[in-house]
Amino acid sequence: MHARVVATAAAVLGIATVLLITTPDARAGGSGEPTVVGHRGAAAYAPENTLPSIDKAATLGITWVENDVQRTKDGELVVIHDDSLKRTTDVEQVFPGRAPWKVKDFTAAEIARLDAGSWYSPAYAGTRVPTLAQYMRRIEHNHEKLLLEIKNPELYPGIEQQTLKLLGNEGWLDGSHLERLIVQSFSADSIRTVHELKPAVTTALLGSPKVEQLYQDARFADLINPSYGSLSRGYVAAVHTFKGPHGRKLEVFAWTVDDAAGARTAAEYGVDGIITNKADVVRAALGSH
Repeated sequence: MHARVVATAAAVLGIATVLLITTPDARAGGSGEPTVVGHRGAAAYAPENTLPSIDKAATLGITWVENDVQRTKDGELVVIHDDSLKRTTDVEQVFPGRAPWKVKDFTAAEIARLDAGSWYSPAYAGTRVPTLAQYMRRIEHNHEKLLLEIKNPELYPGIEQQTLKLLGNEGWLDGSHLERLIVQSFSADSIRTVHELKPAVTTALLGSPKVEQLYQDARFADLINPSYGSLSRGYVAAVHTFKGPHGRKLEVFAWTVDDAAGARTAAEYGVDGIITNKADVVRAALGSH
C-alpha cells in the first residue's frame, strides 16, 4: 500500500516520471498495442448501434465493439445511444404527436416500426433499432467481443439485473463468453451493482474519477475509461498502480479517438484500449493487423 500512496501523490502533483518509475505495468507505448474497440459498431461507416454496424465492424476485422443499452416502456432492452429516438430514427414522422420521443415512453413494438438507418444513408433505409437479444445473437454469429454500456440507469430501475439475466439467457455468462464481455457505465452505482450481482463479469467505469477515488472504484471496476480529451500520461500511469476486483491491474480504454495522431498519442500514454468510430484508421496508425 505504501507504493500506491506514493504513486497516488505523484499523480496528484502531476509528476508523471515518478509514476512511471513506480508503475512497471504501465506500457507508455512500449510493449504491446492497445485493443481497438469499434464505437457503436463501425459508426463511421454504418448507422450506429445497428446490426449492419456490427456486421461492418466484422468485415473490417474488428473483434471488439461497443454498444448502448436502454429500456422500452414495456420493459424490452434495446440498443440505442440517446434517451430520445429523435436523432437516429424517423420517430417524428411515424409518431408526430409524442414529443420528446423518449425511448422509455415507447413500446418495443412501436420502436420496431421505426427506420434507424435512413438518417445515416439511403442505403440503410429500413434498418431497425435492435433489441439487445437480437444484438447479442448477431455478436455471437460474428464471433465478436462486446463492451456493453448500461445507458442512463437512473431512468431504468433494475436494468442491471435485467441486462445480466438476458446475457445469461443468451449464454454470455459462461466461462468462454465472459472473456469476450465488459459491462460499463458512467454510473459508479450501476457498475457496483453489476459487480455485486455477477462478480465474474469484467466491469468498467466511464469517466475520469480523481486519483484519490480510484482506491474505492477498484473494488468493483476492472477498467477506468476516460475521454481522450481528459487523458494524460500521468493519469494512465496512476490508474495502472491499482488492482481491480479480479486482482488484475486496472486498465484504461480511452474514447473516442478517430484520427491517427490521437491514436498514437493515446498509445504513447500507455492506454490498454482505444474506442473509435474509425477502427480501421486507428488500427493502421498503431500498426495492428
